[in-house]
Amino acid sequence: MSNMTVNQRNEMERATLAGSSERIRRGSERGALVYNVFALIVGAALCVAALSVIDGWAQWAVFGAIVATVIGFMIAISPNRKGW
Repeated sequence: MSNMTVNQRNEMERATLAGSSERIRRGSERGALVYNVFALIVGAALCVAALSVIDGWAQWAVFGAIVATVIGFMIAISPNRKGW
C-alpha cells in the first residue's frame, strides 16, 4: 500500500470493500434468552440460600457490601451510561 496514492488507499479502506456491518450475521437471540432465564433462576436460588444462613450483623454488612459492589458494577458497564 505504500506505492498507492491517498485516493487509492481511501478506496481500498471503504466499508463497502472491507466488509460492511450490514453483512455481519447476528446469532439467534434465543440462546441469550435461555441463558438469562437460567442465570436468573440460579441467582435467585443462591440469594435465598445466602439469606437463609446469614447470622449476625457482620454477615449482613458483608452481604450489603457485595450487593452495593454488584450494583456499582452494573451501573459502570451499562450500555446506556453516558461517557465523560
